[in-house]
Order: sequence, then structure tokens, then C-alpha cells
Amino acid sequence: MKIYIVSGLGADFKVLERIEFPKHCELIFIDWLIPEKNEPFDAYVKRMAEKVDDSEPFCLLGYSFGGIIVQEINQLKPAEKVVILGSIKSDKEKSRFIRTGEVTKIPRILPVGLFNDKAANVYAVIRKLFDPKNPKLLQYFKVRDPYYLKWSVEKVSEWKFEENPNVIQILGDKDIVFPIRYSNPNYVVKGGTHLFPATKSKEVSKILSEIFSEKIEKVPD
Repeated sequence: MKIYIVSGLGADFKVLERIEFPKHCELIFIDWLIPEKNEPFDAYVKRMAEKVDDSEPFCLLGYSFGGIIVQEINQLKPAEKVVILGSIKSDKEKSRFIRTGEVTKIPRILPVGLFNDKAANVYAVIRKLFDPKNPKLLQYFKVRDPYYLKWSVEKVSEWKFEENPNVIQILGDKDIVFPIRYSNPNYVVKGGTHLFPATKSKEVSKILSEIFSEKIEKVPD
């Protein structure tokens, strides 16, 4: 069974590397694309979805912003299962912090230079939100193109989506990016910050083993 995976905003797959999937799962990682200037969100999602082969059954898994992306991809190419880690199922689950960005449009007017990886304030915000106790935090954030980062923050704050009840949501109970109090997740990782796929990989592996325990057979033509 193929599982197409999209990691978090600015993150490569190092944040997910400790997770163990069932042996019958074939993992296919979808790398982040740099958005074209003024590219609409739906056009970007369509480009991200090009790597997904929907000629046979497959599943989708996304972490953080990647969870938002795989739900959008699922509308173009429906999956057998959609699993999101540290992400939200609809705009109704946004935190007050993210809603403030949506209402004020602040992310849209922020200068691209603010997202330069030399900007110490960006590191401070990321560390505070994701995992304040993790000194190696930035090892997980490899995609640091300033335009991509600014664009992504805008899209998270502006995202509108109706909840799909079939989406399987896994959240950490210490996540302050997407606080658990705004959601009703299928699974809760105790003591999990936003980086729980890396820091609580054994717990996550056990949950995913349960979710993907059954093989999905190819449907005859």
C-alpha cells in the first residue's frame, strides 16, 4: 500500500524519520515546491498532487501544514485513508493566534525579509511555538526560502475548509500551534508538543500501525 506523505511547513522528512510504518506500506514523500509568485493556493495544491498516482488505491499522510495540503489533495485525488499529524481538520479548529492573522491580514503585509533564516526573531518564534525545550529544533526545518515561508504562513491563516469526518487526526496534548482544545482528535499523544512525530515516535508508530494494519488491495479494472 502506497502512502504519500507531506511534512510540515519548512520541514523535510527528518521530523518523521523515527516513525515505523507497517512493512506492507510503501512510503512516497512529496517534497515542498516553491510557490510561484502570486500563485493561487488551489494551483499550488494541484502541482503538489501531481506526484500522486491515483490509478491504484493509496493513502495520504500529512504533518502540520502538510496535513492541510493532503486534505486539499484528497479533494482532487480521493485516498482510501487520510491521516494528519499535528494539524487541523477545518478552519474552525484554528487557534486564536492564527485567527488573529486571518482577521488582521498581518501575514500578508509582513516583508519577505522577515522570513530570512538570519532573522533571529523568526527562530525565537519557531522555537517558542514548536518545542521550547528542544535545542536542535532547526535541524528539522530545511526549506528556508523566504518567499515560500511567507506564502505558507499566509495560506495557513487564510485557509477555509469544511471538516471531512473520515480524516484521522492525531494531536499532541501539549501542542500550542494547533491546541487540542479546539479539536476533537481521534488519537491523543500524551506530552506531545508540535514536534511529537520526532519526540514521541514510538507512540506515533503504534497508532499508525493500528490505522494502517489492513492492506488495501488493488481494485480490478
